[in-house]
Amino acid sequence: MKKVKAFISSLLMIAATLSVTACGSSGDSSKSDSDLAGTTLNTEDQTLAAEDKDALDNLLGQSTSEAASGSTDASAPSESDADDENEVINSSAQADELLTGELENKTIKWLSDWDINPGATGKKTPADLYIFQQRYGGEVEYHQCPFAQLYDKLSESISGGEGLDFFYAGNMDAIPKGAIRNMFASADDYIDFESPLWEDVADLNDQLMWNGHHYTCVIQPTADNCAVLYNRKTIQEAGLDDPAVLFENGEWTWDTFQDMLEKFVDPANNKYGIDGWWFEFGLMNTIGVPPVGIEDGQLVSNIDSPEMERVQNWMYDLYQTNCIAIGVGDYGWTDHPEYIGEGKLLFYPVGLWKIYSEPEQWRATFGDDLFFVPMPKDPNADEYYIPVGVEAYSFINGGQNPEGVAAYLNCKRFTLVNEQARAVADAVFEKDYGWTPEMVEMKQKMQELADANAALDVSKGVSKDCSELLDNSLRNTARGIPWNETYDSIHDTVDNYLEEINESAG
Repeated sequence: MKKVKAFISSLLMIAATLSVTACGSSGDSSKSDSDLAGTTLNTEDQTLAAEDKDALDNLLGQSTSEAASGSTDASAPSESDADDENEVINSSAQADELLTGELENKTIKWLSDWDINPGATGKKTPADLYIFQQRYGGEVEYHQCPFAQLYDKLSESISGGEGLDFFYAGNMDAIPKGAIRNMFASADDYIDFESPLWEDVADLNDQLMWNGHHYTCVIQPTADNCAVLYNRKTIQEAGLDDPAVLFENGEWTWDTFQDMLEKFVDPANNKYGIDGWWFEFGLMNTIGVPPVGIEDGQLVSNIDSPEMERVQNWMYDLYQTNCIAIGVGDYGWTDHPEYIGEGKLLFYPVGLWKIYSEPEQWRATFGDDLFFVPMPKDPNADEYYIPVGVEAYSFINGGQNPEGVAAYLNCKRFTLVNEQARAVADAVFEKDYGWTPEMVEMKQKMQELADANAALDVSKGVSKDCSELLDNSLRNTARGIPWNETYDSIHDTVDNYLEEINESAG
């Protein structure tokens, strides 16, 4: 796959990334008329959604001006500095040939459960929105809708001719069902994916093509979905090798990951291995083969692939050797991230949003010696794959201003390839969140892995039933159920779900 050069870590995009993560964690959006009905959150999803919202609130309460000035006081951002930063980036945008043309209709209508606009909050206007406003005189009109009702509202708005323009597709539930039901319009008449603005993510967008068209516009891949958090003091006291050193030496693999766990784990003495709600799919994503993908315009199930069998059998082995703590014995079903700080837990795989906060907050849980690395490499994979998400948007069918949406999305892409935006992004993690330069560098290395190799799972875009079946079943081996039993129970059902969609696309 073509190397994607877009810089994920831009603070200018992270607010949107976190807020949509919270939306995506709320459960799979569903289609109206039974398949697009609302969904009920399970306990894990509720926990994640609540914590994501907390992380988002922490993030949005801080200004990128603090990153530039060196202040870590989130209660006293400098508005003038924030405006100056935006104006520097905007001046570059005004003079750059990447953003062209003018807009006759300057308003675009956004359907979502979160607002792109800062509103009356006093928070900084995101750089992409600022450029859209200054370069094109653009305005984003927010049409609010609860997350669970988004697809119902989308269907109603299309049939009612409301002319809503764009929709968030980064939850990976939009394609193919949104295209099949004519909810979304092709972006190909408005976005040139081979242009200098988009060429870095052209291959990623091609992964999600349906019937020869792009019904989603992937702005950027996100590399912070799941990393391995650990405490360096705990590693040192246990006489283990630092995972960061192993990673730098090309030795951070499933084998070293399991070897460290087996040496550390001793439940009788309160020494535990893996905790959290994210590790199963975090580990599964390292094989580079999604449960459901799109190949040659057709949905393909990969649950019968040798790669899936290998990772499922490995997770079963981790369970059998007491490496998995949560859900086992007296540990129970409550996760304990604080055990990282207390030296009781070796690994806590979770999204980096968990430490997008003031340093006092994350240090209280994880300790002063917190560090993180990517999920370990599958030693048999052809490349180093990690969990990858996307920031993506879809043009709503019947939208009144697709040209305006294209201009706004071009502005978003511009902030990712602009040097000034990168400088702001480099500063925020150290100045606002108390990260060390080494932590920032590790995050950037994770982004390089995501840019190089992204394997996207589209099971949520098949149907609510398919998504829930796979989400629940593919965790079973980490709960002590052999893979062959799970495979036999779901294989035919998954194939039927995909066959129904493929035939309808015919």
